[in-house]
Amino acid sequence: MPPAAPRPPLPPLLLLLLPVLLLATARPAAPPHRPTFTCGGVVSGESGFIGSEGFPGVYPPNSKCTWKITVPEGKVVVLSFRYLDLESDSLCRYDFVDIYNGHANGQRIGRFCGTVKPGALVSNSNKMLVQMTSDANTAGSGFIAKFSAADPHERGDQYCGGRLEKPSGSFQTPNWPERDYPAGVTCSWHIVAPKNQVIELKFEKFDVERDNYCRYDYVAVFNGGEINDAKRIGKYCGDSPPAPILSERNELLIQFLSDLSLTADGFIGHYKFRPKKLPTTTVPPTTTTVPATSIAKPTVALCQQKCKRSGTLESNYCSSNFVITGTVITTITRAGSLHATIAIINVYKEGNLAIQQAGKSMSAKILVVCKQCPLIRRGLNYIIMGQVEEDGRGKVFPNSFVMSFKAKNSKILNALKNKTC
Repeated sequence: MPPAAPRPPLPPLLLLLLPVLLLATARPAAPPHRPTFTCGGVVSGESGFIGSEGFPGVYPPNSKCTWKITVPEGKVVVLSFRYLDLESDSLCRYDFVDIYNGHANGQRIGRFCGTVKPGALVSNSNKMLVQMTSDANTAGSGFIAKFSAADPHERGDQYCGGRLEKPSGSFQTPNWPERDYPAGVTCSWHIVAPKNQVIELKFEKFDVERDNYCRYDYVAVFNGGEINDAKRIGKYCGDSPPAPILSERNELLIQFLSDLSLTADGFIGHYKFRPKKLPTTTVPPTTTTVPATSIAKPTVALCQQKCKRSGTLESNYCSSNFVITGTVITTITRAGSLHATIAIINVYKEGNLAIQQAGKSMSAKILVVCKQCPLIRRGLNYIIMGQVEEDGRGKVFPNSFVMSFKAKNSKILNALKNKTC
């Protein structure tokens, strides 16, 4: 056998790459690691991720999952949604994610659904609770969010809110006063005074995106420590500072929300604690023109009246606490009365009516005292005039003015809106 021919020398570049190539063939590539998300859990640490069950697959129906997040003492929790895809509904009634301060009986920071991610959400302590609820029909991949610990006094431009317990202090929108507040931010300031004191609130500077009904960016102020439309003192936007506010008791909640479009300068507000004064006189309520006997639980006689609308838009406008146009989206019959939710088309006279908001959609709760009079049906549009209960719910009696809404009615209603009653 002839001797083997000598091998030609390897090229210099191949000599350099040879160790890498040998290592690559010797070790099989590890499969990419994907976190597995389960239904809820207890998580803690400086940072981490939570996600809906099965993410990025479709989340399961008829479930309620709760995550309890804890970061180190002295810090606050910052939650940032990286992805959100839940069944979309203007009122977030079906599938939604709720965010709460603390782990039990905490104030709700917000409720979210659809695909529009909120801004960074900040707790007022080192604990936060996240709860996702789905109904029988699911649609979407759910969510994934990152939590992290932050110093309550150095949280960066995107963060705001918290618990304020000093006898006086200030609060302001992110970036104030150097530049406009960012889009997609939610802030909640919870002011807590001693039990025997109340809180005085004043806005020094104020510039929030203007809208007739403050649907996009707004500041809402509530008596107590939770977002409750029945306890809402006011909802504000535009460039005029609200009048000074005095709380009923020792707690106030201030909520600021900006959507994902236009922004503005923002605001700075100041608060201080004051001794609670005992009331000296009792002023009778003047917000309703309905006789006191009619406000009691409806009697059979009331609901046996002949159901016939009387008067005109013009003649009923001033005698009504509220005047709205809207679509009936839910109806429930209870004890001979009809409880309805109205998706608002327009507000002409708000009075003390509690108007709820989810995204850019607004709604109100209406009680039709006698379910057949006036008769309203789901899915139809109406002009509704009525009175307002103490809890902010609209009340419609047989003699209240309700009629089908047509586009041609808008001209008359807009004229009435500018009328002095």
